[in-house]
Amino acid sequence: MSTDKNRATAAAILPLVGGPDNIVSVAHCMTRLRIGLRDRSLVDDAALRALPGVLGVVEGDDTYQVVLGPGVVARVTPEFEALVEEGSPAGPRTVTAGDLAERGAALKEARKARNATPFKLFLRRIADVFVPLIPALIGCGVIAGLNGLLANLGWAPAVVPALAAIASGFMSLIAVFVGFNTAKEFGGTPVLGGAVASVIVFPGVAKIDAFGEPLSPGQGGVLGALAAALLAVRVERWCRRRVPGTLDVLVTPTLTVLVTGLVTLYGLMFLAGEAAAAIGAFANWLLAAGGALAGLVLGGLFLPLVMLGLHQALIPIHTTLIEQSGYTVLLPILAMAGAGQVGAALAVYCRLPRNGSVRGTVRSALPAGFLGVGEPLIYGVSLPLGRPFVTACVGGAAGGAFVGLCNQLGVAFGSKAIGPSGWALFPLLDGTSGTGVTIAVYAGGLAVGYLAGFAATYFFGFTKRMLADLDTDAGTAAPAGPAAAKEPVRA
Repeated sequence: MSTDKNRATAAAILPLVGGPDNIVSVAHCMTRLRIGLRDRSLVDDAALRALPGVLGVVEGDDTYQVVLGPGVVARVTPEFEALVEEGSPAGPRTVTAGDLAERGAALKEARKARNATPFKLFLRRIADVFVPLIPALIGCGVIAGLNGLLANLGWAPAVVPALAAIASGFMSLIAVFVGFNTAKEFGGTPVLGGAVASVIVFPGVAKIDAFGEPLSPGQGGVLGALAAALLAVRVERWCRRRVPGTLDVLVTPTLTVLVTGLVTLYGLMFLAGEAAAAIGAFANWLLAAGGALAGLVLGGLFLPLVMLGLHQALIPIHTTLIEQSGYTVLLPILAMAGAGQVGAALAVYCRLPRNGSVRGTVRSALPAGFLGVGEPLIYGVSLPLGRPFVTACVGGAAGGAFVGLCNQLGVAFGSKAIGPSGWALFPLLDGTSGTGVTIAVYAGGLAVGYLAGFAATYFFGFTKRMLADLDTDAGTAAPAGPAAAKEPVRA
């Protein structure tokens, strides 16, 4: 295809996607011209499909994609980019932090819409059962860490038993709180959910046999409490529909507690206990056998899991692991995703020395990022830019691989609570190799995540076109032509 024909194709496409002022970004893959749009309603899909040379159009997650075919798209894209620059009255428009924030908000809303599936909504409701428990988990976890420090140093021996009781009291009854919150979240009477869940932690269950084995108090833990409360909600609703109003206040709670309690004792506790044991064994095996590879996969995929809404399924798993061993071995590895995010943001800051707006956003979001609060960096910086989000995942994978390798080498550790991440996780760390080694390994993982995320983003996080758009002062136009061509291609 000649240059004139490539330019003609680009010129035909441009007005049908809203013109130069409607274009936010331009990129291409093997077969598709990928266009970021300000206003999707300005696109004429039917006319685009009818253009000679256009093989089809696709609505992507964050781009509008025109299918041109292999080879053709690589020649049409630069012509399209040139027309966009020529067609803008003020030259190429500088991308500011406001633009990134607007794009990030749109991506966030699109993610919410994609996550509104029945399965993901159910996971979100399960997460809502556990989220209110996080402050108590954090407080008790920090107190447990302080108690362990005092015990190891031999300080304040009279206070150590008291701190142990304070730290352990909540965890011994966490099943009751899970049952209460589950019934509340799924439309039942909260106290009935707590009542059936309390059966799990009652010491007297040791006198009961199920499946030929005696039960033990706490068997099944939060998974059993969750299942028992969900069943209680169903039984309660069934009773409400059938029991006469005059007897409802007496019969409904009695049947709910009785039926659910018996099913819990003679079924759910045993089954949930087996499931909890399997989860704990699998997590320990995964890191002991998989080591660096397991850490790489977990650390690298956590940010995409967050985008898909599937990370919520991990909350009851974390809580189960904390119940079993006192800490969750998964959270420190998943926290490496935040380290990769911080490293990527620092690279964005360094690569855009003339864009004070974007650099200001990075500066304001970094403190929260270091403390493990990643949303400002995700939706304000990396995700709207596209490539830096991928390179942030590379940093998370590297940090996760480091922590996973150390675990495989015998330095097993985890977090006593869920919620905090980044630097905020230091007071909650616990493991089998001592406080100093545990802290050193976690700090090493963060450092690896920072460095890998920075390097991947600095060298591969920007295309030539992205730098031309982004690395400019908001008060001046971006360089075009030969001046822009001096910028080396990074990807």
